[in-house]
Amino acid sequence: MAAAAAANATAHSFSKVLATNLPRQNKLHYRELSARAITPRPLKRSFLGAKLFCVQPCTLTPQFVSCCNTNRRRHPLASTAISFSLPTANPERVSSVDNVPKRWSGKAIKSFAMGELEARKLKYPTTGTEALIMGILIEGTNVAAKFLRANGITLFKVRDETVKLLGKADRFFFSPEHPPLTEEAQRALDWAVDEKLKSGDGGEITTAHILLGVWSEVESPGHKILSILGFNDEIAKELQSLISKPSFKDD
Repeated sequence: MAAAAAANATAHSFSKVLATNLPRQNKLHYRELSARAITPRPLKRSFLGAKLFCVQPCTLTPQFVSCCNTNRRRHPLASTAISFSLPTANPERVSSVDNVPKRWSGKAIKSFAMGELEARKLKYPTTGTEALIMGILIEGTNVAAKFLRANGITLFKVRDETVKLLGKADRFFFSPEHPPLTEEAQRALDWAVDEKLKSGDGGEITTAHILLGVWSEVESPGHKILSILGFNDEIAKELQSLISKPSFKDD
């Protein structure tokens, strides 16, 4: 009896949830239809002598389906806008120019998000150039990450050098959800945008542009860490020649 009562309660709750957003004049009709469409029925076999009940699927009446579709049309799903840009100190530089790339590659955006997350994991109050490098390496599948690994620069090495250079954060400090960019990191992103605008092609701004932007900030922690790990101007020129090709993609 308890199992039957529970099954009845389940069916009633299900029909009540479905009818929540219906117009008032349709609610009684909807509940009547749902009560006939969803009913508890006994199983063919019992377990340990107890009679079991379950809500079994059944054929829905055309009126029931029509009522559901009407409610769906009245409450359409909301669409979510996705941003294809990263922070910039001068957004007019892109919006004022025609026929230029106005978005970052998907891997560049993901790398930026991973850099923010890494800054939070290290409990740093800001997202610096060192975090941008770690974000590139954490994403891992982009061309800049592959280029760094080919030159012996890995995530673990960058993380170790970051802690040596900047120190460990207070264990009781909690970073903000989105640690703000340092001035060097913001200039690195702006450099990436400007460099892509100079090329004049219609491609996306990639992780390679971010990496070269970090390298352009000579006094930044990211530049110093790259230098310690063997990155130099010759390697930077090699990467620059790679991204200057018309068919270059961030993969």
